[in-house]
Amino acid sequence: MNEINIENVTKTYGDVTSLDGVSLTIPSGSTFGLLGTNGAGKTTLFRLLVGHEHPDTGTLEVAGRSPDEGASIRQRVGYLPENAGFPASFTGREVLSFHADMRGVSSAVKDDRIADALETVGLSEAADRRVGGYSNGMNRRLGLATVLVAEPRVLLLDEPFSGLDPMGVDALNGVIARLSTETSMTIVLTSHTLVEAGRVCDRIAILDDGCVRVSGAADDLRRATGYTVTVRFRAVDEDALSRVADRFVESPNVRAVDRTDDGWLRVRCARDEVLDVITAAHDGTDVDGFEVHEPDLYDVFHDAVGSDAGMETAPPPAAGRQERGG
Repeated sequence: MNEINIENVTKTYGDVTSLDGVSLTIPSGSTFGLLGTNGAGKTTLFRLLVGHEHPDTGTLEVAGRSPDEGASIRQRVGYLPENAGFPASFTGREVLSFHADMRGVSSAVKDDRIADALETVGLSEAADRRVGGYSNGMNRRLGLATVLVAEPRVLLLDEPFSGLDPMGVDALNGVIARLSTETSMTIVLTSHTLVEAGRVCDRIAILDDGCVRVSGAADDLRRATGYTVTVRFRAVDEDALSRVADRFVESPNVRAVDRTDDGWLRVRCARDEVLDVITAAHDGTDVDGFEVHEPDLYDVFHDAVGSDAGMETAPPPAAGRQERGG
């Protein structure tokens, strides 16, 4: 059963087409990642799903309702925008009390709902501190708690990892993972961070220039690119990394070469060409270490869009990294 149905939706702003014939189905209980660069149309689609805007053409259905149904949608759908903010003088508990009232939570269950939401996001001990003293990560988790108090069927999170440090990302990832495994809630998040989306999402769609380029189970999409393997190289310095990259400029064994955000050279090649690529890179003393990665969301995105410009793609350190001695 699908919790969200989107059919042939178009949305324009003057001469700019934000969404161009988008069709998607999102199964009940899934954790769905809507991936794309800034300006791809992700936030526009979220605003349509909660009725903040209306499509030019097409239809949307969320939790069995049209987004135009107002109060009914707010009871079933929890939407956390990217830049949610709270009065610095309020405590975390006071923020949740206000949002519980706004979402029509009954006074008979309000205190229990607030306590449960605080525990879920890991803020029980900070509940009576003023939010002006919260970290970015704590504020993001508090924002998540404001929508959880209403116990929605669908949770829409717009760029939840944006601006968080690694500890904040890990904490929020843990909350989303628990919600995914311990509840029947359908979770949809937008992201331009492929690694974090890959950690929590079981299904994804890639949105590019207002169009859905690919959609499906994350594991199936990874397997579909299984003939391609990524080899990452680290060099002794920047000049050495450039020399390694030059070795692959016209190589028939290589599909793509680029730099990662964390300073490695990334080479995509056919699985049976991995040894040749590693040998070519080591033809000299420039390479200081390398990693071999099975297909991931970077490969899915690259195949769907042809580029990962604007996406954060650096993977976490790999187990079993191969190092040069010295």
